[in-house]
Amino acid sequence: MNVDGTPFRTIWRSDDGWSVEIIDQTKLPHAFETLRLCDVGDAARAIREMEVRGAPLIGATAAYGVALAMREDASDTHLQTCYETLLATRPTAVNLRWALDNMRAYLLPIAAPDREAAAYARAVEINDEDVEINRGIGKHGVEIIRALSEAKGGGRVNILTHCNAGWLATVDRGTATSPIYEAHDRGMDVHVWVDETRPRNQGASLTAWELGRHGVPHTVIVDNAGGHLMQHGQVDVCITGTDRTTGTGDVCNKIGTYLKALAAHDNGVPFYVALPSPTIDWTLSDGVAEIPIEQRDGVEVSEMTGRTNGGNIETVRIVPDGSPVANYAFDVTPRRLVTGLITERGVAPASADGLAALFPERVLKKGSA
Repeated sequence: MNVDGTPFRTIWRSDDGWSVEIIDQTKLPHAFETLRLCDVGDAARAIREMEVRGAPLIGATAAYGVALAMREDASDTHLQTCYETLLATRPTAVNLRWALDNMRAYLLPIAAPDREAAAYARAVEINDEDVEINRGIGKHGVEIIRALSEAKGGGRVNILTHCNAGWLATVDRGTATSPIYEAHDRGMDVHVWVDETRPRNQGASLTAWELGRHGVPHTVIVDNAGGHLMQHGQVDVCITGTDRTTGTGDVCNKIGTYLKALAAHDNGVPFYVALPSPTIDWTLSDGVAEIPIEQRDGVEVSEMTGRTNGGNIETVRIVPDGSPVANYAFDVTPRRLVTGLITERGVAPASADGLAALFPERVLKKGSA
């Protein structure tokens, strides 16, 4: 993706060949700053403090975190320690565990003196694979947008998305935004309704920022406006991302996704989820019962940061002192509300059979539902 005419990924190896640089997403949209990660502690902090966020990017950062750890100490003991340190940073996004399991399994048979180079090589592969997965999602998802455009005689397609499942949530291209960028780049008339996505405002702060940098028409709306827009025919399709999806098609995504799916179902609006295959948890069959829901610090709800009219970046408290705050970060959308899952291999029904048809090499390890 381009930032003021310069192509960027969200994470890359520094010119020194060993440290890793990231875009600090906590500073967006008011400042574009990068951070340098020099050890596994830096990588863990970046994930935990959401300097990087989004399931695919969390996994990519964890892979580089293992490489940084192997530069310090390539022993089996340190490999396990860094695995546990990174795994503890975020409980919901399954890409984190997937990337760590992949790195550990790849490195264990390799002699300790060779692990550092091997770890960097595999981390680069995981990052490049993420980009190709997202290109595949764009290739298949754009056909949904094309069909909607043709049904409207080439008219504008209005797409509602939630949170940030864009370039900033991945290494490049994005998941939910990949079909949108593909459609825009092919000259289709698209417009995106961007949910602000409280409490961290990833839609207003991140999705709007990256769409604007790429020139995609968009409008920021409050989270509760989506149902109203659907009632009045102003949404043609919903496309969201996912942090973990069961092998049966239940989708866990940023809090508020479930409510959008309910509104879409009630108004006959197609509801698609862009699903990179590493976010499928083949060990789970019931998302509501089995997916752990991260509860984050209540300060994300009670305080907001923004730019004042004077140009200063300020944090203010918006709830009364003493009022308790709950901060559930994710919710689960049952598969019955999902029109289809857009994967790098094609569009699948949100079901065990639908996913199995695209990924026959995987077997759901628990009973399907």
